[in-house]
Amino acid sequence: QVQVVETGGGLVQSGGSLRLSCVASGSNFRLSFMGWYRQTPGKQRELVASITSGGSTVYADSVKGRFNISRDNPKNTVYLQMNNLNAEDTAVYYCNVVTLRGPFWGQGTQVTVSS
Repeated sequence: QVQVVETGGGLVQSGGSLRLSCVASGSNFRLSFMGWYRQTPGKQRELVASITSGGSTVYADSVKGRFNISRDNPKNTVYLQMNNLNAEDTAVYYCNVVTLRGPFWGQGTQVTVSS
């Protein structure tokens, strides 16, 4: 089993920044894909950004130029630096990691942007 824990959410004013962290832990696993998703009530969970073990990244159009995803492989950690936040970024953010055992999700962290 792989445990996934997100931290770093909170309340921020429009135009502000937050940094989310996600740590994967367990035994005998190897991470490949790591990604951040977000979900608001009544909507489907959507991909925000992802990064492969080789460092290739993908971003949703709505966050390009504002968000940056990075990872620390020895620490099994992925980060999401979010800048110039706006009200539309308000959501629960989930970390997803993919291993040879399959995908694992974190419990989510709330990000609220006040206008």
